[in-house]
Amino acid sequence: MAGLGSLWPGGPDALVLLFGPIGLAWGVAADRIAARWPAHEDGTVRGFDWRTVVVAVFGMVVLTAMPVRFGDAGERLLFGVYFAALVLLLATDLDQKLLPDAVTLPLIILGGVALVWGGNTLVSRSPAWTAVAVAVVVPALLYASSLPFGEGALGGGDVKFVVSVGLMTGLVRTVLSLFAGAVLGGVVIFALLIARRITLKSFVPFGPFLIAGAAWAALLPASS
Repeated sequence: MAGLGSLWPGGPDALVLLFGPIGLAWGVAADRIAARWPAHEDGTVRGFDWRTVVVAVFGMVVLTAMPVRFGDAGERLLFGVYFAALVLLLATDLDQKLLPDAVTLPLIILGGVALVWGGNTLVSRSPAWTAVAVAVVVPALLYASSLPFGEGALGGGDVKFVVSVGLMTGLVRTVLSLFAGAVLGGVVIFALLIARRITLKSFVPFGPFLIAGAAWAALLPASS
């Protein structure tokens, strides 16, 4: 299938110029969606704040990088939807510490569709069975390892999200995404502790770091 970049004057660079503003606009829109949905228990709607900036920048970065990483028009459509969903999940988790089933479950279906369509993981070109295996084993291990830390240590939304990451990116990149998320989370939490914005008793959701790690792993250049 011909790359979508060939349909635009200037090739892939034109797509970067197009998708960057789209990602920025979608990031702001996703932040506004998260401020209202799912509805807050007290009925309040958060205004623009630092979360708006974080989600908007994330949206701009991942959607700018997407047409550079993926050259096939079909893959661009599929991963455009995937990254757009990651932006929305980041917004809802930052606002409400929640990864809604309405987003995570369709992402699992999207991962299954990608495997059936490509016959392998479209990111790493590894066999489909390895993606299915990691989508089952890794979330189960993560959930089991979180049990000693009590309820809420790892949310159900996080587990469902990791299932979709496994299907979309395969074994190696799923492990890389978890490692990157853990490192990023550690750096951010340490910085917040130093700045006295949180304490050792504060709850910091892992979802945003997991989402950032998943996006980074999917955008890594192909190994072959």
